Amino acid sequence: MASTDASADDTLDLHLPEEFGALFGQGKQGEAQAGTETTRAVDDLLDRVADWGPAVTPAGLFHLVPVRVDRDAPIITRWMNDPAVAAFWELTGPRSVTEEHVRAQLAGDGRSVPCVGMLEGLPMSYWEIYRADLDPLARYCPVRPHDTGLHLLIGDVTDRGQGVGTTLIRTVTDLVLARRPACTRVLAEPDVRNTASVAAFLGAGYRFAAEVDLPAKRAALMIRDRTPRALP
Repeated sequence: MASTDASADDTLDLHLPEEFGALFGQGKQGEAQAGTETTRAVDDLLDRVADWGPAVTPAGLFHLVPVRVDRDAPIITRWMNDPAVAAFWELTGPRSVTEEHVRAQLAGDGRSVPCVGMLEGLPMSYWEIYRADLDPLARYCPVRPHDTGLHLLIGDVTDRGQGVGTTLIRTVTDLVLARRPACTRVLAEPDVRNTASVAAFLGAGYRFAAEVDLPAKRAALMIRDRTPRALP
């Protein structure tokens, strides 16, 4: 059950887009064959993440590259087995565990696009860009049409605690808002215990909206509005 701490401004009558019907079995569920991954990375419901291109950041040139399981599963598996990552992602184990998770992201109709974050040409983070209005998250907190959500992890310990996460969250959020004109908000729901992640989102211009009880965690609902709100 969602907390009622959220501002009334975060609630509005939700006129669901046609794509929402896919939640009830009208999408391309079960099409996780390797041959469809490249197509789905391009023809997604997120305005073609594959075409967003690189962005210049204070940390270097950053590029979201849609995942190819055969190419990217080994390094994502290594990241998932890092204790600091495993505490919140809970995907430890052999490569098959990671592959099953990533293929589930790829098996839908393009509402979620898993990506590797490349910094100066080197893989260093994992991202899931998803349609929050078409996600189970919509059952637990108010969403608006085309709200876009972010999941992420920073892969190597050397890239943590240096402000890199905050920089990249801001960069990816800016990309979402620039490339998705219908999107008015970007959302994230880190575990409330993950104080480093919550701080990174706050540093990237997000605001804390509420604590939300999700099936697997109590989450801090973080929101970045297209038009920043004036402070009270």
